[in-house]
Amino acid sequence: MPPALAAIPYTTFPTIELGPLTLRTFGIMVAIGVVLGITVAARLGEEVGRPADDTINLGVKLVVAGVVGARLTWVLTHLDQIDSPIDVIAVWEGGLQFSGGFIGAVLLGLPIFLRWDRLTRWRMLDRCMLGLAVGLAIGRIGCYSVGEHLGGLTSFPLATRYDGGSTREGNGGQGRLLQVGDVIHNTSLYEMLHVFALSAVLWWLIRRRSTPGTALGVFLVWIGVGRFATDFLRVYDDTVAGLTGAQLMCLVLVPVGLWALLRVRPRLAAEVSAEVGAEVGDEPGESDRPDGATGVRGAAGPGADPGSPGPAGSPP
Repeated sequence: MPPALAAIPYTTFPTIELGPLTLRTFGIMVAIGVVLGITVAARLGEEVGRPADDTINLGVKLVVAGVVGARLTWVLTHLDQIDSPIDVIAVWEGGLQFSGGFIGAVLLGLPIFLRWDRLTRWRMLDRCMLGLAVGLAIGRIGCYSVGEHLGGLTSFPLATRYDGGSTREGNGGQGRLLQVGDVIHNTSLYEMLHVFALSAVLWWLIRRRSTPGTALGVFLVWIGVGRFATDFLRVYDDTVAGLTGAQLMCLVLVPVGLWALLRVRPRLAAEVSAEVGAEVGDEPGESDRPDGATGVRGAAGPGADPGSPGPAGSPP
């Protein structure tokens, strides 16, 4: 492989020293992602009539379910790294799988979402996807800090040059031994960048009041395609039929996202139109207007024949 013309210097930083305190970078980044993600969803949820406190409570439950699912799937696929019972729950050191976390959150959240009326449900799902994207992007900084999701040697412009530090992968336990000076794919970096970009797109869609279901569909397709592609670059993940567990989940996410965009979204657009029409119909009628005006452009003046047309050029 030709040498890279340039590479991003990369030294892992699994801990942060604050005076006498030593903090785990992965845990800090996950915590920040959770807080910001829930805050975003709660603030935007108020726009569609969901109290912020209700969204925060729901968000906490979904995060707990997601962490349990993410850790469980990681443990089941990394049994060779489990040496003691404490290793099963040591999430502060890294080791969370998005696929398991997503499944855990869906299993808990779906019955709750189904209790809401159809438009509220899809509007809230859009806003939750933005919160989830923000949380995922920040969480990937944690993965980057501990040396997870590493790929093979490359000359790609965004490649990282490993300059040292402890890593979760490439330490001889499985796959190729990572060596100082290696220029490698770092999918944590790639995913962090493209999910931050996704967050900006979702924010724009929500701000312009896109049809409910649009942001959710875009999230699922974007994440599904992006994760499916970057997982081919990883060299330390277990695979089934050549695919990682996350890639197998992506084979479900993308069709569901397309279904939301192509089937559900048009129906919701019709419901939104009907909702707007109902709101217009609830406005004060002509008899309720204080000045007695009809409000119809080009209406005939006093004394005119009710059957006569309005001024020339006015619509019928």
